[in-house]
Amino acid sequence: MGRFKNRRSRIESKIKNRRRGRDSAYRNFVMTVLSRLAVTTFRHSNGVLFRGLGRGGPPPGHIFRGLRQPRRANRKGGMNLAPESGLEMPNEHNMGPGLLKSILFAAGFCGTTFVGVSIWQYESLREEAERNSWSRWANQQWNSLEGWQHKEGGFRQEINRLWNSLNEGQKVFWPICFLNAVVYGCWNNLSLRSTMFRYFCSNPAARAVCWPMFLSTFSHYAFFHFAINMYVLHSFSTGVTSSLGKEQFLGMYLCGGVISSLASHAFKVASRCPGPSLGASGAIMALLGYFCTTHPNAQLGIVFLPGFTFSADTAIKSVMCLDAVGMALGWRMFDHAAHLGGALFGVLYAYFGPRYIWPKSEPLMRQWHEVRTELSEKIEGKPTKD
Repeated sequence: MGRFKNRRSRIESKIKNRRRGRDSAYRNFVMTVLSRLAVTTFRHSNGVLFRGLGRGGPPPGHIFRGLRQPRRANRKGGMNLAPESGLEMPNEHNMGPGLLKSILFAAGFCGTTFVGVSIWQYESLREEAERNSWSRWANQQWNSLEGWQHKEGGFRQEINRLWNSLNEGQKVFWPICFLNAVVYGCWNNLSLRSTMFRYFCSNPAARAVCWPMFLSTFSHYAFFHFAINMYVLHSFSTGVTSSLGKEQFLGMYLCGGVISSLASHAFKVASRCPGPSLGASGAIMALLGYFCTTHPNAQLGIVFLPGFTFSADTAIKSVMCLDAVGMALGWRMFDHAAHLGGALFGVLYAYFGPRYIWPKSEPLMRQWHEVRTELSEKIEGKPTKD
């Protein structure tokens, strides 16, 4: 009986030790993630957040007591897919004013884009109404007459035929892809390299802050980065365009790219880690966030893993969690802050955009109709109505 009790006690002690080991490993992992996130967010070289504690910031170990310290005191920012050679030296003193400029530029850009796409939708509706009138029928009958020859050549006719065979999503995708391809080609031109570094890399510590937030969303330095982004954009362009229309699609794509750049700037300023970022990933993540929110049960897949599918809701949650962990641990393969900012913008637009934001374009379209009518009457010499 005594032997049985001793054996039982030894087994119970082994089980307790194993549980303690698992709990200790889990605690270490959690503390590591929290420490990286805390240090990344609150570590300031000049002690901006802790001026009341002294000139150099908080005393060592005062705030992060019990948490693991970072392996490197000065961690680089940016992303590994962005070029590093030939860049101007970032000035950390410009990061605070740079962030303020970024916020103002993002607000102005998104407002201007909203007005622009509203006018574009008005013109599209007006053109569609004119096509459905009797003039469309007359043109079709005239063009179908025997012996009628078009003025344009065979090459232009073939281009028009290919363009008319595309759906609305593809008609928006291919111009965006063409612009990205042109910018990628410019990166390979050594004479343009300095211009590309200055205006097509987003960095809050650089001299040029505002326009690179927009231009960097069309910029890719590595061909792999360019190919993957264009493949994903092509995959979701048709679905999002069929839901929003080409006008809202382009507006959300452009605003999502600038908002993702703003999120990247904010994270770099908070972590005191300036660095270059570029790519269309943030804008594409906005489209992905919108699509996965509005179509949560849609089945998605990965081109490298045929036969493996998952729901859109699972995809967006997994990607956002991965980006959050990447921000906490300081991963630099991609700009995870820009990805997360773009995805959050897409999710929020799915909930509030079509219901509260886009309906506000109707007064703008009515006002544009009045301005357009008044201008056309002045040009044609007709008297305006009082």
